[in-house]
Amino acid sequence: MYVRHLQVSDFRSWEHADLELEPGANVLIGQNGQGKTNLVEAIGYTATLGSHRVAVDLPLIRHGCARAIVRTAVVNAGRELTVELEITAGKANRARVNRAPVPKTRDVLGILRTVLFAPEDLALVRGDPSERRRFLDELLVLRAPRYAGVRADYDRVLRQRNALLKSSGHARRAGSKGDIGTLDVWNGHLARHGAELLAARLDLVADLADHVTAAYAGVAPESRPARIRYRSGIAESFPAEYGTPGARADQEVLVDALLAAMAAARDNELDRGVSLVGPHRDELELTLDDVAAKGYASHGEAWSFALALRLASYELLRADGVEPVLVLDDVFAELDRRRRRRLADVARGAEQVLVTAAVEEDVPDELDGARYVVSNGEVSRAGPAGR
Repeated sequence: MYVRHLQVSDFRSWEHADLELEPGANVLIGQNGQGKTNLVEAIGYTATLGSHRVAVDLPLIRHGCARAIVRTAVVNAGRELTVELEITAGKANRARVNRAPVPKTRDVLGILRTVLFAPEDLALVRGDPSERRRFLDELLVLRAPRYAGVRADYDRVLRQRNALLKSSGHARRAGSKGDIGTLDVWNGHLARHGAELLAARLDLVADLADHVTAAYAGVAPESRPARIRYRSGIAESFPAEYGTPGARADQEVLVDALLAAMAAARDNELDRGVSLVGPHRDELELTLDDVAAKGYASHGEAWSFALALRLASYELLRADGVEPVLVLDDVFAELDRRRRRRLADVARGAEQVLVTAAVEEDVPDELDGARYVVSNGEVSRAGPAGR
């Protein structure tokens, strides 16, 4: 799998950009603020329908414009598909594949798969649990695009249940019953969608755990062993082996566990007007020798853990039979020589790797390939590395 061509219009800082890419290494060189990250962000958006830099789409549209267009030609197993995404302010986005509209934008998921490592990934270790939940869910969708729909269904039911809890809680405090009679119906919906998402996350962590431990040992061999573990608020209600290597979660067991937990939390949820049970409250624990990485890992250890999570994702997708495009956005300048070498060794074996860097010297010698200069609103081919 590789990206053969990228074209953007009114995306971020780019009024227009047209970029022919090749298999192997493709390196974009440009000073900060020239737009090189915007280009790989567009490729990542094609793969995930989200940005690694912002949580909403509006900043992706060039200032003063009504929409942005991202058009990506992807070659997979000798077949080429062109994905066109129209990102519109205040309206639903639209998508086309080979110029034909698709019913839902998320129908394009799976055409392109990427693993992207960027400076923002430090938040995977040091940020809020939501960063780590997002990491898991994005990787779920890369492995099986149908989970985009599962997550969307869960979020929709969660919003509706929260609205019911809030209104019913107000009514109860005012002395009436409100609409509490329908809460059991929404409990069933949330348990069903939540169990499907929770089972998928548990199985993902079970598959990913050994890859993370091995990847971390490769980039930080002198450090303590790294481990990941899924922590659920209802963990006491399902078998302890769920989420561990070799185990598979039973969705029906999780439905029952979620329903029981919601029943126990009913009064507290009505008082607070919010859902306190479900995968939206869970955490991916990152530990170094059983000590939490968040708050205790050094700067170098945190960088190594973030890198290990991305390298593990890459190896897991490859083990699934998928050869994802590896995107390394301005990260070599942040790494010491050993971590650069480890990352370069992995990148060298990728079918396609896209690298951004401020200066040529930040790019390891192992990544020979096509070079592009990004400057003054233009991107131009500079030929292979001249080393």
